[in-house]
Amino acid sequence: MRLYFDTSTLVAAFVQGHPHSGPALQCLEDMVSQKHQGYTSVHSLAEVYAVLTRAPFQPRITPAIAWRLLEENILPILELVTLTAAEYQQVIQNCAAGQHTGGRTYDAIHLHCALKVDCDKLYTLNVRDFRALAPDPFQSRIVTP
Repeated sequence: MRLYFDTSTLVAAFVQGHPHSGPALQCLEDMVSQKHQGYTSVHSLAEVYAVLTRAPFQPRITPAIAWRLLEENILPILELVTLTAAEYQQVIQNCAAGQHTGGRTYDAIHLHCALKVDCDKLYTLNVRDFRALAPDPFQSRIVTP
């Protein structure tokens, strides 16, 4: 099974006390134990780092700790999906055509990466937003942890 993890799911998995921490972490652990293939976007590395180091989590997550979380818990288990310049242009063009603005642009990047690797499930805490961007046949693959 091919599983894609968006930023919201990864952040939840790493932050104790996050309301979705347990299920998000369990999805990652199940992926590893059941030997499924996991993916996230290269863009997600920057997003996860930015959120972990800026959000008012208690205790605070320092840049060094955030990097360690990425290095030890994402890089060894998730394959990073990259987009070409042409694919980024297509994502932005699709957003413009669909009148999508702001943070939905980042959701569209994740969605394009998940489609690129033909994942069986895309884990996100923003199911409604992702389904609004996704083609019909793919919408049912978008789930919450």
